[in-house]
Amino acid sequence: MTRARPEAGRSTARRAVFVQIALIVVVAVNLRPALAAVGPVLTEIREGFHLSGTAAGALTTLPLVFFGSYGLLAPFLRRAPRSETLLVTAMALLVAGLLLRLVDAPFPLFAGSLVAGIAISIGNIAMPAIIKRDHPGSITTVTSIYTVAITVGACLASGLAVPVEDAFDASWRLPLGLLAIPASIAGAIWLPRALRAARAARSAPSAPSARGVAALVWRSGLAWQVTIFMGVQSLLAYVVLGWLPTICQDRGMDEAPAGYALALSAATQAFGSLAVPVIERRTRDQRPLVFATAALSMVGFTGVAWAPIGSIWCWTVVLGLGQGLGFATALSFIGLRAHDAQVATQLSGMAQGVGYVIAALGPLAVGALHDVTGNWSVPIAGVLVVAALMTIPGAAAGRNRSIVSRPAPDTVPALK
Repeated sequence: MTRARPEAGRSTARRAVFVQIALIVVVAVNLRPALAAVGPVLTEIREGFHLSGTAAGALTTLPLVFFGSYGLLAPFLRRAPRSETLLVTAMALLVAGLLLRLVDAPFPLFAGSLVAGIAISIGNIAMPAIIKRDHPGSITTVTSIYTVAITVGACLASGLAVPVEDAFDASWRLPLGLLAIPASIAGAIWLPRALRAARAARSAPSAPSARGVAALVWRSGLAWQVTIFMGVQSLLAYVVLGWLPTICQDRGMDEAPAGYALALSAATQAFGSLAVPVIERRTRDQRPLVFATAALSMVGFTGVAWAPIGSIWCWTVVLGLGQGLGFATALSFIGLRAHDAQVATQLSGMAQGVGYVIAALGPLAVGALHDVTGNWSVPIAGVLVVAALMTIPGAAAGRNRSIVSRPAPDTVPALK
């Protein structure tokens, strides 16, 4: 009888970990569909509201611009909200943004997209801190699961938008409106945990000032290395998202296959993310992951631009693997380089707040170079240079170091 108790305890612990990871996945699958589902029905939205090409493009890029908005606000908060509270707030805002887009007027359509982007920003930043706090011994594994869930959510939303619309003989509002259901469920599931966390926080010892921890993080060279790597790997991903179908079409592919090439690249990101913990267990630190990300990105972009067009499927797979590897590695850095959850929260805000601003420059710069040169050789050459330079901050961020803070409240932490 006594021997069964340790086994029962381990079984209970495994169930607890499974539940915690399931809760992470429930939120993660909601962090991209608000964007991914718009593309397949964008033509219909554009025609319905008589939008210009620029306005239609803004509808998809507006949320991306605000992906890091909460991260830029976080350093000015005296006390950082609990991560559970942030997630519930994110899901509530996301539901509001999704429903606002259904109003039959252009302003609510764009306002809802803006609100959705802010909601996703809050969720993006809260989750790495939760992973750091609840899974300190398996950060790369749990982060990989998290990134896979994000990818799956995006793929399902983009792949099912038109079939759902056709199945019910409805307009674009049905598939976009249905996205509010899983977001509402995620918020409802996390609400009890947020309430318990709020009660526990009232009786817990005072935590270091959020502004003090933020001051530490923003002055840290290591934090800037993590941030630049996050931004550049996201920049490469946004270039693929924004320009891969156009590059394929300019090289002679039809519109539909060019779209399939992008879908294939997105789908293979999941495999790249899952490879992160496998590789990380076999290396002393995360620098090999950085070099692998850069190498796969450079090979993939080279193949897409200059290899025979019939081999494009191979190169899109390579790009997808590199993007999945880079995204999971960048998010893992937030937990691995932060000493505790408070530092992880501020580092997450900095890395994603500044990082997504850097990332937004990529598609713009590539488009401008293409307009000036009239071909894709110069823009892709520039992308290759950026991918190579990414290894400098990435290799520095990949070394086993951390940003730590003293536990004394209301003081500026010290870098150890």
